Amino acid sequence: MEAQLEKIRDQQRETWNRFSPGWKKWDEFTMHFLKPFGDEIIKMIEPGEGEAVLDIASGTGEPGLTIATMVGNGKVVITDLAEGMLDVARENAVHRGIRNVDFVPCDVSELPFDDNTFDAISCRMGFMFFPDMEMAAKEMYRVLKPGGRIATAVWGVPEKNFWITSIMLAISQNIQVPTPEPGAPGMFRVAKEGLLSGIITQSGFRWVREVELNQKMEIGDEERFWNFHNEVAAPVVAAMARADGGTKAKIKKEVFEALRSRYPDGHIYMEYSGRVISALK
Repeated sequence: MEAQLEKIRDQQRETWNRFSPGWKKWDEFTMHFLKPFGDEIIKMIEPGEGEAVLDIASGTGEPGLTIATMVGNGKVVITDLAEGMLDVARENAVHRGIRNVDFVPCDVSELPFDDNTFDAISCRMGFMFFPDMEMAAKEMYRVLKPGGRIATAVWGVPEKNFWITSIMLAISQNIQVPTPEPGAPGMFRVAKEGLLSGIITQSGFRWVREVELNQKMEIGDEERFWNFHNEVAAPVVAAMARADGGTKAKIKKEVFEALRSRYPDGHIYMEYSGRVISALK
C-alpha cells in the first residue's frame, strides 16, 4: 500500500479506536438503526449450515454475530481495523452466548486469510472508508471461494440522509471545515448509483445487483439527537472540536431549529438511505 494510503488507514484506526466507547454506549440504538442494511445483506448472501463467513468492518459485531446464529457448526470471522471496536463485539458475543466466531483485527487491503477460504462475505457501511476500494474488492475476491457470495451496504446520497446532513449543514455554515480531496474516504464517497457496483465488477465479480433502502426511525427529542451525533458520528465530533463555546451553541441552536421545522410535533426521526450491492465470484 502507498505511504499516503497507509497514513489514512492509520488515522482511521486511531479515530475508530477513540470512538469505540461512544459506540459501546449507543450500541443498542445504533444496531437497531443499521439493522435494515444488515438484514438485506443477510438476505442476499443466504448464509447456510456449516459455512464459513467473513464479516468485514464489523465494528461492534453486526451483521456477523447474527450470521453466526445461522451457520450452525460453521464459523464467522469478524474483522475490523480498530481493536477497540472488536472488544465491544467480543462482549456482545459473550452476552448473546455466540461461540462460533473469531475476531481478527486487520486491514481489508491485506486480509490475513488464504485464497478461496470463505463461502460468503458481508460488509456493512465500511467500503466508503477504505483508503483503496479497488484493492479491498480484489482482496475480498481473493479470499472468497469460487461461487461464493458477497454483499455490502454503503450510504446513499446526502439528499436522502437528513439524519447527518442536518447537523453537517449547520456546522459548515459556522465553521470552515477543510474540503476533502475528490475520492477521499467519506460517508458519501460511493453514494452515486452504480459507482461501487462498477468497482466490484472490475474486481472480477459477476451477477452484480444493487438495491436502494430508504428508512426512518424515531430517536426521541432534540437533545438525544444532538448527543448521539456528538458521541458517535466521527465527522461531527471532528468538526465540532474546531469550534469555540459560542459557535457550538449557535450550531446546536440551528440544528434544533431545523429539526423543529421538519418535525413540528416534537417526534424527531433519523431519516436515512443506503445502497446494498451483492455479487458472486
